[in-house]
Amino acid sequence: MTHRNRNLIGLIYLAPALLFVATFVLYPFGQLIYTSFTDASLLGGGKWIGAANYIKIFTGDPQFWKALWFTVKYTIIITPILIGVGYLLALLTAQNDRILQFARGVIFMPVVIGLGTSSLLWFWLFDQQVGLFDKLLVDLHLSSKMIVWFTNADWALWAVIISVTWKVVGFGTILFVAAIQSISREVNEASMIDGAGYWQRVRMIFLPLTARTVLLVTLISAIGSMLAFEQLYIMTGGGPRGLTFTSVYWIYQSSFIKFQLGYGSALSVVLTAIIMVAAAIQITLTARSAPQ
Repeated sequence: MTHRNRNLIGLIYLAPALLFVATFVLYPFGQLIYTSFTDASLLGGGKWIGAANYIKIFTGDPQFWKALWFTVKYTIIITPILIGVGYLLALLTAQNDRILQFARGVIFMPVVIGLGTSSLLWFWLFDQQVGLFDKLLVDLHLSSKMIVWFTNADWALWAVIISVTWKVVGFGTILFVAAIQSISREVNEASMIDGAGYWQRVRMIFLPLTARTVLLVTLISAIGSMLAFEQLYIMTGGGPRGLTFTSVYWIYQSSFIKFQLGYGSALSVVLTAIIMVAAAIQITLTARSAPQ
């Protein structure tokens, strides 16, 4: 078989995937970019207005930048929590005995629950009158009184972070467990013979050898956090006083509440560009610091 025939067969195998990507990713993204240069309404119509939507974003929409700053703040706080808690749980449950396998199943179980369902569950758990979370804090003497979580932006942020951590930390845990279990037993045993303690092995062996998995989970967690919507929509409604709007929430408001589909498309393009640049910087910095 010639090299050309092999390439042709490879393209034939790739064709369904390429067609899927072109139909459901590239074409919609092209439509998004085109719409961002129009004054399209959700009700229909719209004419070409050039860069007017982008000019409005950078000069006439302070709420978007407030929402973006809140999104970045949320991402900066929750991503290390997801990585740290997930890795710690992975270290605790990495062995393959039945009890720890059951524990991994319990940790992973919330991942299969819909985000909307889990957000509604935690909304009621944080309720001042009927929620169990406040009662638990008071009973454990961690709080002297019931906390009204959703009337204060900082408390509302931490309520969302707690709920999302419970919901998604199991995903990272399973990936970390797989990465830890893939480390050669000989390497681990050799370090023990050399007298390395458990935390020395974690720092000198586990972390360097699972760095790529940590990067993967960090990227997934950071991008997911930058696209946060459902949990804020259900738990805070953007309140109090619009202080918990995320970027995607504001895009939703502009596109589907204010019917400004063209402007919402421009906001989406800007957010996509920001996420892509941030991801590229993160990958570059991590690659430079990774052991050779």
